[in-house]
Amino acid sequence: MVLRALILAWGDLLRPRIFGVVALGVALTLALLVALQVGAFWAIRAFAPETLALPWIGPVPLAPALSWGSPLLFPLMSIFLMIPVAASFSGLFAERVSEAIEETHYPGNKGLPIDFWDGLWESLAVMGAVILVTLVTLALAPFLGPLASLLFYGGNGWLLGREFFQMAARRHLHEPQATALRRGLAVQATALGVLIAALLTVPVLNVVVPVLAAAGFTHLYHLSASRPRGRRG
Repeated sequence: MVLRALILAWGDLLRPRIFGVVALGVALTLALLVALQVGAFWAIRAFAPETLALPWIGPVPLAPALSWGSPLLFPLMSIFLMIPVAASFSGLFAERVSEAIEETHYPGNKGLPIDFWDGLWESLAVMGAVILVTLVTLALAPFLGPLASLLFYGGNGWLLGREFFQMAARRHLHEPQATALRRGLAVQATALGVLIAALLTVPVLNVVVPVLAAAGFTHLYHLSASRPRGRRG
């Protein structure tokens, strides 16, 4: 079921009816990445020491060199930044992706819109948790060795699976029902979340993955044979 949901989502990225949503989602993803890059640029300028004394070389203007050189780190930074970008994307834009997917594949079972602010605040909370997991993983990497990758992908996969599946389910169910269904499908949602987290660390490809995640979890909800029959009123 997980692989089928992901394969269907990949195919949807090329559908003409959904391509406009994909293009807008990619533009939003890039805008979020650029915003984070700008934030990193000014943080380096604000907190890095102005100069660094090196043996035999003397003082080096550290802050200007790091800040103006930070765009060169953009591909590397995107590996770590794309997961929080995807978490924020779920509250900002996943609704439109789910709507397009349901109109194409499930016209007889379309969901109702989620309140924008509810979705936004929830996604911001998940984004904060994702950033925390990423920072903890980076800090513990020298001590954990290969286990750091398991923590990074496992923790972020669970968080992304939780957020995206909850958003897809809440289009059809009241929140308690959506939460109960998510818990019942925790293995599948986490497995798809881990796959999404892995794809988010692939440079260039990762700019379409937030859209892929929203589509994939919409399919996962509809492919679930055990989903409750109740609907939001």
